[in-house]
Amino acid sequence: MELTTRMDLTNWLTSQGLTGLSENDLVRGFCERCRAAGLDLSRSLIFIDTLHPIFEGRGFRWNDSETNEADSFEYGPTDQGDAAQNWRRSVFFHMLEHGHDEMLIDLADHPKLGFTMLPELAEKGHRHMVGFVHRFGEAGALGQMDCFYSYWLTRRVEGFNDRELAALRDLVPVLGLVIKSAQQVDIVRTLGRVYLGRDASERVLHGKISRGVTEQINAVLWFSDLRGSTSITESISPDEIIPFLNDYAQAAIDAIHDSGGDVLKLIGDGVLAMFTGENLSHAKRAALRAEHRFRLNMIALNASRGAEGRAVTSAYVGLHVGEVFYGNIGHDDRLDFTVVGPTVNEVSRIASMCRSVDRELLVSAAFRDGLDAAGQHYLVSTGRFALRGIGRAQDLYTLEPAIARDQALAERYERYLKN
Repeated sequence: MELTTRMDLTNWLTSQGLTGLSENDLVRGFCERCRAAGLDLSRSLIFIDTLHPIFEGRGFRWNDSETNEADSFEYGPTDQGDAAQNWRRSVFFHMLEHGHDEMLIDLADHPKLGFTMLPELAEKGHRHMVGFVHRFGEAGALGQMDCFYSYWLTRRVEGFNDRELAALRDLVPVLGLVIKSAQQVDIVRTLGRVYLGRDASERVLHGKISRGVTEQINAVLWFSDLRGSTSITESISPDEIIPFLNDYAQAAIDAIHDSGGDVLKLIGDGVLAMFTGENLSHAKRAALRAEHRFRLNMIALNASRGAEGRAVTSAYVGLHVGEVFYGNIGHDDRLDFTVVGPTVNEVSRIASMCRSVDRELLVSAAFRDGLDAAGQHYLVSTGRFALRGIGRAQDLYTLEPAIARDQALAERYERYLKN
């Protein structure tokens, strides 16, 4: 490959990386341009570790012919089970263990090498491989993201020639830098969603990060906490406390997200969330739908935990509606993107009142009044109550108890929630 062609490929990678081209398109475009320039590639695979609560990293594939393989994939931890064994038998683990940055392999030698993947690659007609490990260094690492791994294959019997290897040595680090940059954007978005919430994360990433910059909005607020969590955590073993909290937090968060809400904050065993939209009546129905799904999630969760002899519980949910300030609160060095205002205080007090009236769901009069007639029909009064720290008493409502006993009524309520 001529020097001018390498420069053209470098410029293409740089420009497309700056525009935000996806990793799949970057890898495909790079490989196709290499082949057009005379570099006899038949397959490539690259992967890079990342920061994600579930996945350890992501990989991307390219082949010179159609396959059933996905162009991209995500992989879990490689330090346990079969994944750990496969990793320890891989070319890349061998390279790391022996300090190699590059390794040339004739696939005809695969029986004596014993690496995973090589027999399958040889069977598909690939003849030679070159593998690279490009290390980032301490300053360039981010969590476990400290290496860019890649291998490149050819079907040519004699393998890559010296000029092709030189081209790959020049170009693959540039591709690695562009892929790393794209992955760091993905990491920022993932961490934002995980730690701030989906809507708050998007607002922060779009530049709303100045202290005191808030927006006054009308929102439906959700506050939930677990029944008897203090006594439960005191009675179970310490190593069971976090799994207990995680299981029930997931039940709530899945229900809220599935219904279109945004989780704003986890406070011990409590969850603060909001539902918004141009039509608050729709947002209220979404909140009721989330509460219903939360109950179903907990039924399934309690069945599985109970079968294992582990602690089970239920939860209280309070729903309210009103104006809140939504934005950056705190100090320049430590901001929280959340909601504040009297409505937030009130919804937490409403949830707390569930214990006193022995109801798992309480909603405010403001929440009920904004529902359509069909929705109001499913809510009944529990009385008027003074809420701790709130200056005025409030009428509170709960689900019609007959819903739990009357199958036909329960089915009508579920149809209402789906509309």
